[in-house]
Amino acid sequence: MTTRYERLKMQRRMQRRIRLVVEERRMAFGPRPETRGEVPADPEATMEIEPMTIRAIGRVAVRPAL
Repeated sequence: MTTRYERLKMQRRMQRRIRLVVEERRMAFGPRPETRGEVPADPEATMEIEPMTIRAIGRVAVRPAL
């Protein structure tokens, strides 16, 4: 019979293994940017986010209750 601590430890280990397998499969079978004619993405690159031009959508005036 296993203790609660041992069961949690086994579950964490299994989740970690599943996560690693999923990540490996994603890398192996996922679309490659080079094959589509695109430049590979640089994960360290930064991009500029433009400021919002619209201030609010659906803003209404609230009148005090009578």
